[in-house]
Amino acid sequence: MTTETTPNTSAGQGAPLPVSQSSLKPANGKRKRALLILLVVALLAGIGWLAYYLLVARWHQDTDDAYVQGNIVSITPQTAGTVVEIHAEDGMRVQAGQVLVQLDPNDAQVTYEQAKANLAGTVRQVRGLYSSVDSAQADIAAREVAVAQARADVARRSGLVASGAVSAEELAHAQAQLKSAEAALSASRGSLSRNRALVDATTVANQPQVQAAAAQLRQAYLNLQRAAIVAPIDGYVGKRSVQLGQRVQPGTALLTVVPLEQVWVDANFKETQLRNLRLGQPVELVADVYGDKVVYTGKLTSLGLGTGSAFALLPAQNASGNWIKIVQRVPVRVELDPKQLREHPLRLGMSMAVDVSVRDQDGPVLPAASAREPVLATQAYAKQLKDADALIRDVIESNLPQGHKA
Repeated sequence: MTTETTPNTSAGQGAPLPVSQSSLKPANGKRKRALLILLVVALLAGIGWLAYYLLVARWHQDTDDAYVQGNIVSITPQTAGTVVEIHAEDGMRVQAGQVLVQLDPNDAQVTYEQAKANLAGTVRQVRGLYSSVDSAQADIAAREVAVAQARADVARRSGLVASGAVSAEELAHAQAQLKSAEAALSASRGSLSRNRALVDATTVANQPQVQAAAAQLRQAYLNLQRAAIVAPIDGYVGKRSVQLGQRVQPGTALLTVVPLEQVWVDANFKETQLRNLRLGQPVELVADVYGDKVVYTGKLTSLGLGTGSAFALLPAQNASGNWIKIVQRVPVRVELDPKQLREHPLRLGMSMAVDVSVRDQDGPVLPAASAREPVLATQAYAKQLKDADALIRDVIESNLPQGHKA
């Protein structure tokens, strides 16, 4: 075995150290194998990542900038009043039509009683108008007889004046009576026309004066019912601010009702991610509150019509100096599965992670048809109007003669 010496330049060392050339070969071989293994691992990782991107990743768009949204129904009074009862507290479940806040009904009750009495009186007055028409017709018949008799008297006397059997003065009196009878007949016909104008082609129920009184009673009844402020929709109470004894005005925010079964998710995607998003694409969502154990499924129902800055109070404009060129985000609405919401309820404002499968590109970007039915509706107040109409019919019929219908 050959050896070579290398000089040692360190101070105090006089003899060179021998180095074996064969000892360098194993070290170089290990280094090459390590580099080769590292290269193979990197190559396999690259191929795996490329395969994952081509088969999976490129068909998905995800974001963690997503939050739960929902309808926040503000409960406000429709009439002024003083709060005397509160029937709901934060977090309570309420149903449509349930009384939430009761206002003092005394003033509304007095107005209601006055309107009810006014309608009853108006019905009786209108009945008098119908009777006046019948009386005027009888009076006209009597005055027509009087006019016919007066004309006959004048005709008889006119032929006897020349012979002297009747004086000119008596003839003049007969002619005056005829004119008086004709004038009275004309007045009776005018009175009949006026009375008929008030009741012609009407019944008691749809006569204009009765309708006006009925409208006053309807408004008074609704105001009395509105003293009890009801929930327009099923949901949960939140943000109660009303207090006992508070004097409230129409439009004052008292509390809110949130229907948690109607929530959705607004996912804010970057504008560069919107290229392949289409309506109806399936979505998987994970809530921070439940973690990966609960995966929600939904579908994409709406692509926002503008970025957040476009609808801001002060929109970004280059001319005003508050504009910066950055990638904007657009809100995308995701509808959730109602069954999953019942099993794992969400609250407004909670954070979500959203993953949209964009493999299906057949859906539209914008909806093609408009909604044919209301998006949201309530029947909580419909009963009030039906009850008011039933009350008006009862008042009218109770002030008509027996056997007559309104």
